[in-house]
Amino acid sequence: MMKEMKSRLAKKTKIALIGFGTVGQGVCEILLSKENELKSKYGFEASIVAISDVMKGTVYCADGLDIQQCLDLAKAGDNLENYAGDCEKGWDSLRTIRETNADIVCELAFTNVKTGEPAITHCKAAFENGKHIVTSNKGPAALQYAALQKLAEKNNVKFMIEGTVMSGTPILNLANGPLAGCTITAIKGILNGTCNYMLCEMEKGMAYDDVLDKAQELGYAEADPTGDVEGFDAMAKVIILANVLMDNPISAADVDRVGIAKITPEMMTEAKNENARWKLISTIEKRGNEVKASVKPEKLSLTHPLASIMGATNALTFTSDLLGDVTIVGAGAGKIETGYSILTDILAIHREK
Repeated sequence: MMKEMKSRLAKKTKIALIGFGTVGQGVCEILLSKENELKSKYGFEASIVAISDVMKGTVYCADGLDIQQCLDLAKAGDNLENYAGDCEKGWDSLRTIRETNADIVCELAFTNVKTGEPAITHCKAAFENGKHIVTSNKGPAALQYAALQKLAEKNNVKFMIEGTVMSGTPILNLANGPLAGCTITAIKGILNGTCNYMLCEMEKGMAYDDVLDKAQELGYAEADPTGDVEGFDAMAKVIILANVLMDNPISAADVDRVGIAKITPEMMTEAKNENARWKLISTIEKRGNEVKASVKPEKLSLTHPLASIMGATNALTFTSDLLGDVTIVGAGAGKIETGYSILTDILAIHREK
């Protein structure tokens, strides 16, 4: 009986979560709610064996954690190290990555698009210890995609980054899956939901500062909104798209970046009178071996497809040689939406077993 039990457990995909904020908790909620469906449809069973969070502590149990208990602790604002059960506690993130029995490390720590740390170090540690990385963290993909991909391949593991662009909306999977065989020559879209929401509200007559306050109240904008309103978040996504889908490494210095802070009520009124509206548009164009990239406000005619994208929604248009323009519209953020992006990458790894 004991051997049979161990055999069943061995078939499960063992996962370590580095970071247990909104996205990490979203992943756990999905795995709990979809447990039976994932098993029956895909033969997939998951065991969260470790969670390590810089603020909430670390727990590790080789046979799997009680995920509901971990969620309850997090929601109560309690430390994970108050987990009731026989497990290891108090490890740091690197020890968790290196020494646990996880097959997959979900790197969900805070995003730093200037240095990529600590996420880049987390990814390297996982690869060097034969573990896959699934991440929604833009830092590693934007700053060191090629090097990390090479290190993953060297160690025969995967570097999965679907959640880094437009959350759970399948941008990278679309380009690498259904659009496989097409040459993508341009990518254009709305990649920051916070800015799109703010511009929509400003069009209704709200002042910039008031809209920013409202966006922060709703959780769309961070306490320090610079990453969104100055275009850094969208810029990181542009770099990822160029690196991954156009095989053309670019850096922040190659992106013409302008935020929305200088959009005035007068500019909004002028656009309305011209049957147009302002959008923060991310653009990548490939001309021969050269890539031009930008993130900046553009005044679009109301007849333009991207002009109709309202609220915190994102949208992206791929221009390809065989299909012309293909547009996908969907969520660009959210606990469950981003959690889904992590799940879809985990399932992709599972299918290749």
